[in-house]
Amino acid sequence: MTINRDTASGTALLIAAAPAGKGCLIDATSVLPTLAAVPPSILTGTTAATIVELTDPADPQTVLTRIRAAAAAPGPLSLYITGQLHLDHKQRLIHLALARTTPTTLRYTALPWHWLAGELKLRRPGTTTVVTDVVAAPDAWQQLRTQGLALGHGIRVYGRITPPPPRRRIAEPAYLKTLAAAWRSGINPPLAQLHEQAAAQAGPDDALFLAVDHTTVPTPAASAVPVPNRPHREPAPVPTAPAPVSESTGAAVEDPLPAIFAAAHAGRHSEAASLAAMWEGWALRTYGAGSVQTTHWIEVRADLARLADDPARSCELWMAAANARLARQQPPDDPAVEGAVDRAHHQWQELRDPQKARKLGPPLVSLRRHVPGRRPGAVEAAHRRLELLHTMPPAETQRTAAS
Repeated sequence: MTINRDTASGTALLIAAAPAGKGCLIDATSVLPTLAAVPPSILTGTTAATIVELTDPADPQTVLTRIRAAAAAPGPLSLYITGQLHLDHKQRLIHLALARTTPTTLRYTALPWHWLAGELKLRRPGTTTVVTDVVAAPDAWQQLRTQGLALGHGIRVYGRITPPPPRRRIAEPAYLKTLAAAWRSGINPPLAQLHEQAAAQAGPDDALFLAVDHTTVPTPAASAVPVPNRPHREPAPVPTAPAPVSESTGAAVEDPLPAIFAAAHAGRHSEAASLAAMWEGWALRTYGAGSVQTTHWIEVRADLARLADDPARSCELWMAAANARLARQQPPDDPAVEGAVDRAHHQWQELRDPQKARKLGPPLVSLRRHVPGRRPGAVEAAHRRLELLHTMPPAETQRTAAS
């Protein structure tokens, strides 16, 4: 996938799938002719290559068998996946829809994403690249925006996830077509650089772009991160925690905060929030709910919400962080507890929607009474504002009256 070729034989697995009929959200197979015109050695990044193509497969077990066979190959493996993602509402798991998938048969006719992750995690780190161009159904989109698309450490992941298209519209795999067109023209820079160019060209602005290349150290999961080497300002100070430690090697994992805040300050707020949520999930699984590490990532997400101009979400997360610290028996006058409550209070004051402020007011006032902080009159100020909010109409009513 880069200019430096691997001398081993590589494998490229091309999967293009989407349901037939009204359930189709993307013309997945339209990218295959363009990819087929790309020299196989470019698709695999090796001098010798084997190409396996799955066009509108219907059986998830058949797809799994092909993935398993490709994953068992000793050389580098590149997967190109285009299609649409759905959420299994019973188990809350992401699935790749296949040709016969319908909303009622999703669990039996679609490929569970964790099946793919399970096969790839068995491979040697640094030998697997996954390139995706997928559309997410509405329910899946909401989950992916906050949790990202998990694959595992040691796997390069590049691609694009877009929200569902408008009704009666079918999306195009424009990101993957842009990559293929560049390769056909003889352009073959490092994939990270080409990804950045394709992301800028393919859009749209609300897409979630994936760029993970942590192939030398474990990461919590594949997720949306900014492309390296983009200039950024230093992030605003937030509480910090030690970098995670690999249980197998004891080596510290590279600190992800600079990349996360680089994305936020560049305006790619969904990318930053997705990666932070991934690290929070890793901390939750590794250290448990209420741990120092998990609370740290809640606070990071709270600050990211502030940068995204979402004071309601920021307030909620700062309150959650404060409550987590209090539940861990930290005293109310602990600077970290006071800081979390102060930030929650400040974000609540930034809310201009009376309805949202009224909703968050009672828990904030209750927390403020328990953690009065060091600013005189903070408790009284919160109580007064809550009383005032109950006399104000919702923001939409105000806008209607003004117009």
